[in-house]
Amino acid sequence: METDIAEVVTFYLLPLLLLWLYLNARRRIKSRRYQLIMDEEFEAGLTEPASLHPVIDQGLCMGCGSCVTACPEQEYHPVLGLIEDRAALIAPTNCIGHGACKNACPFDAISLVFGTEKRGVDLPKLDETFQTNIAGIYIAGELGGMGLIRNAIEQGRKAIDAINKNDRFSLAAPLDVVVIGAGPAGFSASLRAKELGLNYMTLEQDSLGGTVYQFPRGKIVMTAPVNLPLHGKMRFKETTKEKLLQFWREVEDKSDVRINYKERVEMISPSTSGYSVTTANGQYESRNILLTIGRGGTPRKLGVEGEELAKVVYRLTDPQQYRSQNVLIVGGGDSALEAAVSIAAQPQTKVTLSYRSGSFTRAKRKNREKVETATKKGDLRVLMKSNIIKFTDDHAFISCEGKTVEIANDSAIICAGGVLPTAFLKSMGIEVETKHGTA
Repeated sequence: METDIAEVVTFYLLPLLLLWLYLNARRRIKSRRYQLIMDEEFEAGLTEPASLHPVIDQGLCMGCGSCVTACPEQEYHPVLGLIEDRAALIAPTNCIGHGACKNACPFDAISLVFGTEKRGVDLPKLDETFQTNIAGIYIAGELGGMGLIRNAIEQGRKAIDAINKNDRFSLAAPLDVVVIGAGPAGFSASLRAKELGLNYMTLEQDSLGGTVYQFPRGKIVMTAPVNLPLHGKMRFKETTKEKLLQFWREVEDKSDVRINYKERVEMISPSTSGYSVTTANGQYESRNILLTIGRGGTPRKLGVEGEELAKVVYRLTDPQQYRSQNVLIVGGGDSALEAAVSIAAQPQTKVTLSYRSGSFTRAKRKNREKVETATKKGDLRVLMKSNIIKFTDDHAFISCEGKTVEIANDSAIICAGGVLPTAFLKSMGIEVETKHGTA
């Protein structure tokens, strides 16, 4: 009998014990590694997520790790991790709002929110159908807080589905919906409106792609497979701006979707038949409005002397145009870092990056690493905790930690973000609220 017990222990229980010890040790090692990453991020001041991000209820979390596995960004850099058997947002600035973590959690322990206690985010109030507090006016995409291409495409489609089901078709306007903007959300909405047989009009002040069209030449665009109305599965994961726009143009030609380019909306006002949309080219009457414009609106200016000079611009188009120049980039977000790195790669070009804060809290890890590499190579000069004093024809003056730095300057790109079109929204009666870590 004792021999049988010994055999059971030797052949069954002992291997299970060893396996448990191995897995437990591995779990602790991972936990320490995640904690180290989290400590490094927070010590560097990288604590503020750029957009939509998860908040984890530690009382509900069971430490299964489903959220960590589901996060698409984990393939490139850490975002979530398990610390002491509980999930944590270990690198907040690496989170770009996919939302896959919430869907993957089997215990409903994750909420997706905008803003934090320190940094609020202004967003229009929307219901579950993307309708604002004003009946018949809907918002989808970046303006509503969803900057990801995949999410914007899905929102544009869903908003049109909601419009197709609302009760405003008794109104006398000739158009069922006017879509304003032809970025990812607006393009998807236009395709869906045509697919459903709605009488629609799409107005775009610039070109197909909206904000994507304004990206610098050659910029790598991250997205995910998503269904595009009238086309089917869009299978891009990582591509260039140019290839993505070319694909959309081919879909536009094939579907014969109707988009009026170079037509800027000046005013939207209620009318007896629904809404009157006024542009420089004319006026349109519609039962519904879908706003898919970006959050940038008007570029945010510094308000310093010399900013009106022709050499000062607010968007990078082509890095090659700055070859052999002394270039100043102002800002600390992804657009500023990407501009600095791409221009610094041009031959005989001297680039200075100025940022008011002490760390690039709003930029993705990949861009921060590129800036660090370019700085170490001597291709890029970074001035943290600095502010622009003034521009002259061939110089820029910068206040940096109590000292005035004068640099030679041929061109300057201000990447300070844009002013949210709050006045435009409020002119229509749309309510805007500041999110401080709320859904």
